[in-house]
Amino acid sequence: MKASTWLVTVVAGALVSTTCSPKKSHSVASQNTTPATETAVPHDGWTTDFEKAFEKAKAEKKSVLVEFTGSDWCPPCIAMRKNVFTKTEFINEASKKYVLVELDFPNGDPAVKEKNQPYADKYNIEGFPTVILFTAEGKEFTRFFASEYPSTDLFLKHLDEALEKKNLN
Repeated sequence: MKASTWLVTVVAGALVSTTCSPKKSHSVASQNTTPATETAVPHDGWTTDFEKAFEKAKAEKKSVLVEFTGSDWCPPCIAMRKNVFTKTEFINEASKKYVLVELDFPNGDPAVKEKNQPYADKYNIEGFPTVILFTAEGKEFTRFFASEYPSTDLFLKHLDEALEKKNLN
């Protein structure tokens, strides 16, 4: 195989594995999953209440970070939770400028998935883990796949850059 063909194959494979589609049916039994009891509980520093997050953001003059995740079936989501979103450094730094919201779509807890589905529909979520950044007033200013920034340092740097761009507009 030519080196250029091999490189294209490797890059394409990596891109495919960095997101999960919420449109596909995923069998929890056939995947390495987190127990369902963990999916309904947000990690420290995060909320699952979309509306209250915006109230808090207005009061504290912050932006809002919303993560759409499939915490018990999406490998990139599970990796982001483990490597970034639960890290004390991430939560402490990101919480200075953002109210953190997790909207989960776990196969192990259909009630949570059903509760969050209207948000996925409203914001046209096409893959997980998707992050949308909003102003406190609810205006979206950027969105991206969280797995593009797989470490705390990279993710925090991207959040700072997104705020800078927002403030320039």
